[in-house]
Amino acid sequence: MRIGVVFPQTEIGADPVAIRDFAQASEALGYRHILAYDHVIGANPASRPDWSPPYTHRDMFHEPFILFGYLAGLTRQIEFVTGVIILPQRQTVLVAKQAAALDVLSGGRLRLGVGIGWNPVEYEALGEIFNNRGIRSEEQVEVMRKLWTQELVTFEGKWHKITDAGLNPLPVQRPIPIWFGATNKRALRRLARLGDGWFPLFGPDDKCRAAIDQIRDHARGAGRDPDTIGIEGRITLGRRSPDQWAADLAAWQNLGATHLSVNTMKAGLTSPAEHIATIRRFHDAGLIKE
Repeated sequence: MRIGVVFPQTEIGADPVAIRDFAQASEALGYRHILAYDHVIGANPASRPDWSPPYTHRDMFHEPFILFGYLAGLTRQIEFVTGVIILPQRQTVLVAKQAAALDVLSGGRLRLGVGIGWNPVEYEALGEIFNNRGIRSEEQVEVMRKLWTQELVTFEGKWHKITDAGLNPLPVQRPIPIWFGATNKRALRRLARLGDGWFPLFGPDDKCRAAIDQIRDHARGAGRDPDTIGIEGRITLGRRSPDQWAADLAAWQNLGATHLSVNTMKAGLTSPAEHIATIRRFHDAGLIKE
């Protein structure tokens, strides 16, 4: 199991030195990847009295491609993971270009997690359609993979048209791995057909096991080997004990997880140094193993 860390987006602040220190400490401690969430714009809930979003305009989010471009030159081995880019609210060819550039500049260290999101405010602000975001994302994935593997692409679909054109440079990974954040039945079927891996939004429980069984069934129905689809669990560290961490780790292993991220957000930590100290505690507990 490859163990990485969640970048504490909403709590680390805007000091580039603190961001550098967190990434370099993660790599030095043996973590295999850094996973970052994505929100482009935050909405003001005061003007939306019947709305209770998990994040608002007061929550800081560093843009993942820019963040990882910065960190690519400050690290050597750690993988960069978007968990997840809200793909349908972004221009497809531009995402393909940004991902390819990051993959080149990091030496092939990008894993692109994508999802369709929940926030219509962002779609409105970015000029994209919210209601067809799921089905549109399928064509987006097809277009990106063509752009990452072919020098020249000619494509005409329902939402995209490319006429004898291509990206330069192409990425190191051809194609870049695409993982999905998915929860409902339709999204799980999409993942099973198109995805290289899955980010569960559940704990390692019976609900997650049932979803994994669905994914495996859908993959076989699509003519795919379900064992080729990775699974990345998540453990919240916080003020919990190493025994609790180990129990969660064992539960994810029992479900067949191939990757795991440890998360220090929403744990009452007040400084970047405390986030680093907490991921060091997990390391010192001897839980990071190949």
